[in-house]
Amino acid sequence: MPEDLTLEAAERIVAAAKKKAAEIKTRMDIAVVDAGGNLKAFVRMDGAWLGSIDIALRKARTARWFDMNTGEIGKLSQPGGPLYQIEHSNGGLITFPGGVPLKNAKGEVVGAIGVSGSTVENDHTVAAAGAAALGK
Repeated sequence: MPEDLTLEAAERIVAAAKKKAAEIKTRMDIAVVDAGGNLKAFVRMDGAWLGSIDIALRKARTARWFDMNTGEIGKLSQPGGPLYQIEHSNGGLITFPGGVPLKNAKGEVVGAIGVSGSTVENDHTVAAAGAAALGK
């Protein structure tokens, strides 16, 4: 069983995501969940949309529960796809970009990050920057 995500690591991930969001001049809601999909760290940048709080958390949980980027799940959940309408399961999933699993040095998933507050491309960019900070 993989180790759980530490608070120190979660805070480092949030800091890296905040830094990337500032670099691309956007305001984000950033959620980090642990291996069980439980909230470990969260930040709502000043001026970030209130509606994106829940979306960020759902993106993080979706990425953890399925251990893949939420944008990839979105591709599979289009009409006629093998996961069509999966977003209606688990109390509601988010299947567009912005959720990224967090993997330790062994490649084991130890949590996930979810980001919301801009375009889905920006959301994914910020989430990926946060995820990259896990190994640092």
